[in-house]
Amino acid sequence: MIELLASVADTNRLWYALPLVVSVSLVYGATRHELMGPILNNALRAAVWIGGFMAIIFVVLMLISWAV
Repeated sequence: MIELLASVADTNRLWYALPLVVSVSLVYGATRHELMGPILNNALRAAVWIGGFMAIIFVVLMLISWAV
């Protein structure tokens, strides 16, 4: 039971990445454009890029932890 609660507590920390990715991608899009449409388009692409990069780093770290 304790292990289940510990794993749920660790999973909740991952939710902090969502507002961080959204805010960083919106600021990045706003520095490139002034109109709302291009800002949102660029923010979406940046969010996908950041999420993909985080996923790649996660997989690399997971493989390293399995190798050790």
